[in-house]
Parts: sequence; C-alpha cells; structure tokens
Amino acid sequence: MRPVGVIGAGKTPFGAFADRDLRSLAVEAGQKCFRNAGVRADQVDAFFLGNFAGPSFTGQNHLAPYVSTALDMTGIPATRIEAACASSGSAFFHAVQGVAAGLYDIVMVVGVEKMTSQPTPRVTEILAAAGDCSGEILCGSTFPSLFAMIAKRHMHDFGTTREHLAAVAVKNHENGALNPDAHMRKTITLAQAMAGKPIADPLNLYDCSLISDGAAAVIVAPLEQARDFTDKPVRVLGIAQASDYVALDQKLDITTFPAVRAAARKAYAAAGISPKNIEFAELHDCFTIAEIVAMEDLGFVERGQGGFYSAAGQTRRSGEKPINASGGLKSKGHPVGATGVAQICDVVQQIRCEAGERQLVRHALGLAQNLGGSGASCVVSILGSD
Repeated sequence: MRPVGVIGAGKTPFGAFADRDLRSLAVEAGQKCFRNAGVRADQVDAFFLGNFAGPSFTGQNHLAPYVSTALDMTGIPATRIEAACASSGSAFFHAVQGVAAGLYDIVMVVGVEKMTSQPTPRVTEILAAAGDCSGEILCGSTFPSLFAMIAKRHMHDFGTTREHLAAVAVKNHENGALNPDAHMRKTITLAQAMAGKPIADPLNLYDCSLISDGAAAVIVAPLEQARDFTDKPVRVLGIAQASDYVALDQKLDITTFPAVRAAARKAYAAAGISPKNIEFAELHDCFTIAEIVAMEDLGFVERGQGGFYSAAGQTRRSGEKPINASGGLKSKGHPVGATGVAQICDVVQQIRCEAGERQLVRHALGLAQNLGGSGASCVVSILGSD
C-alpha cells in the first residue's frame, strides 16, 4: 500500500444560505481546493462525493456526476457515498484506499449538504431516517432524544453533570467565534449554556449542533508525488472505518460506541501510535455528550472521565488535548454530508499553520473522528506533517 498525502483543501463558510443551492456550494469548495492543491480538473482520476440526504433535502438525485461535471470533471468514476453524518468521512476513507492501493493517483473528495431548504420539522424527519425506522424512529425517537438517553445513562453511570455538558458547548463556541467560516460565531457563558431552551432532557439548545448549509473538499495523491503539487503535503498516517448496530436499543452499553473504538484501534495501529501521541483532535460533537463519549472511546481519557476532563479545561486550545479548535459541529455548523471532509480540512489547516487565531502550539499530529447516526458508522483519520 502506498503512503498517501492530502495535497489540497478548500471549504465554504457554513451557515444558512437562502440564495445558494447544493451544487453551487460544492463547486465553490471544489474550486478552492483545486487552487490550493495546484491541480487541474483534467488531472483527477476519480471523484467521491459525501452526501447524506441531498435527494430529500433538495429533490436532486444522481448527485456525484451532478457535482463532478460542474467542476469540469468528466470521463472518470464519480461515486456518491452515504453513511449518515459520516458520509464524507467515508468518502475520504474510500479515496485514500483507492490511492493507497494504486487504483488512482489523484482523487478529489467533496462533502456537501444543503439542509435549510426544508423547514425544521422536515429536517428532523429526514435526519431521523438515519436511525432504525422500523423500531426506534417508528416509536417517535429523534436524534436529540436518542443522545439525551445516552447523556442520561452516562450521568447515571459516571457522575457526568449538566455543567460538564455545558463546558463542552462553552469551549466550542469560544473556538468557533475565532473561525471565519463558522455558522455560529458567538461566545456563550456557562450560565447561558446551562439555561438554554430545553430540547430533550438533559439536552438543551446549546447541547445540539446546528442545521447548516456548506461544503468542503480535499484532494489526495501518493505521497511520493505530493511535492510535485504543494510544498505543504499532509500525510495520512492511519485511517479506518467501522460499523455497528443502527438502533440504540441493540447496543449492550449506550455510553460507548463500538464502531468508534474499532475504527480508532485500526487507525492507531496503521499509524504506529497510541492515543497519547495525538496532539489535537476534531471530534464529532453532534451533541455535547457525543464529544465526551468520543474522547473516552478514542482513549484520550478513561471511561467516564470525559466530562470531568472537559470541565477542567483540558480540551481547550491551551489545554492538554485541544479538541474542536474549529468550533466543532456545535459552533462551526453541521451540514451533515460536509462534516467529515470539513474536519479533515481543519486538521490540515492546523498542521500547515494556517488556522489563524485558532492556531495551536502543538499541531504536528491530529485526529478526526466522524460519526454516523447513533454510532452505527465511524471513520477515524490520523494526519501528520510530512
């Protein structure tokens, strides 16, 4: 298997854009990525699109060639990958595997979602379709209610508190306020985070990620060719994808995600490192409890200690293990199909020292964790400076 590097990255701002459609967002991110990589459209060998529910949100099917041809890429494989919120993380995984195996030399990955074209109740309904529609969802569950159950159980088992959840929100809003591409560029206090509008007990408005529009893109190539295009290649040291039951009620323990643990174990092994070597991470905080569970499943802290670790300030930019310096899904925004690739873009920015006011002191080795549904899919990517 050939070593693989990211040679270009580009993304749109995330937000609610009434005047933008899915294709225009994807094209903007793709064109920025081409310029960043120094790559032409006719040099790309394959295209992967990460998108969760474009047909439901926008009415458009056959999305991969719909986007690739708008970026002047024709005559190449154009494939859409759907894995709920992990759609573009999975697209990135498949692109890296294709280059590593020698099937392709240059591959573009775009993640995109246009969510605000539908009213909030319809968005909630579309998102719920990533759950078990013959069981939990049929009985009225939504993802806020499912993650509320996870939070309740975590509180019961480990002593996690509302203050711990709020600390995650406060920290991510603090980071997002410094991110020019973030949907919600607003700091909040712990008191505000604690007093948000109730959504699903114990989660309130500040515990939940945003309904957003946006796109992100990366280009990967064999590492031996990377410097033909850029003097700042970022090496993919390890990447893995794993899956688990879709329904929460089929899991033996809802305070941990086996897919995250399995993907992390494989990615660490491929990179030849352990969790303690990771200097910073972009984690899938679709809800504040998801960030806490993720840092435990990834081995950053012991089971049950994620909330305490967050409240102690250890995941802030100045802390021991900075998490979501981008603002995370909570503040940066969560256009579902774009999130996984956007995380890769944010890790690449940190490694290249291009993160502006959010730049971390320790930034040579980063991890991205992209979750689908209530833990049914997960992609863990580990990137480092070349």
